Amino acid sequence: MARYALVTGAGSGVGRAAAVALAEAGWAVGLLGRRAEMLAETAKLCGGARTLALPADVSDPASVEAAFAKLKSEFGRLDLLFNNAGTNVPGTPFEELRWDQWRSVVAVNLDGMFVCGSAAFRMMKDQSPQGGRIINNGSISAHAPRPGSAPYTATKHAVTGLTKSMNLDGRRFDIAVGQIDIGNAMTAMAERMARGVPQADWSIKPEPLMDVAHVGKAVAQMADWPLETNVLTMTIMATKMPFVGRG
Repeated sequence: MARYALVTGAGSGVGRAAAVALAEAGWAVGLLGRRAEMLAETAKLCGGARTLALPADVSDPASVEAAFAKLKSEFGRLDLLFNNAGTNVPGTPFEELRWDQWRSVVAVNLDGMFVCGSAAFRMMKDQSPQGGRIINNGSISAHAPRPGSAPYTATKHAVTGLTKSMNLDGRRFDIAVGQIDIGNAMTAMAERMARGVPQADWSIKPEPLMDVAHVGKAVAQMADWPLETNVLTMTIMATKMPFVGRG
């Protein structure tokens, strides 16, 4: 029986790794992202799996609704949403943050998470058989901040609350909702960590990284459980990164 997934932020990084892993596991995968050319590259990496490119901006509700309408027309149903799209601004001391920087992160990391999650939730509720799974992308920053990371950290803490609320509301409709918290996966966004990033005392130190493909496999593993079983939270991280204890 075919299984249908949608990955947001599928044009690069964690989203691309998850799309490839899901394709390898036999899923048909919708690829949502802002840049059509990047989605096309992801589709090629998915080999012979069925894919559907959906250029859209998660911070624009009309754009997301149009993408979901096309997804429904082409796939007919949705069994999995990996609610992954995210952004950040350069590390900035709190007192120097501008309103436009704050809003740019909130618009994607929180507003976009809600808009895509809501569209998926409604589709899963209305389809037959009813139900599906939503995996929200949190972060190590959903647990502990880095210096100068107020917008990113605030949104990722908010995602944790959103995940729990969606999980509770989804139970009536066999919609299982969980969260994956990722630390130091090697992506374009994270490669600076190998060169050195601020620590709690504002000193600069390099940090270990892990292969982003491992994150993709973790998402596919979470997605593979039957709906009566849910991974509410998973933390996957570079083993030696500073997080546990005092570093």
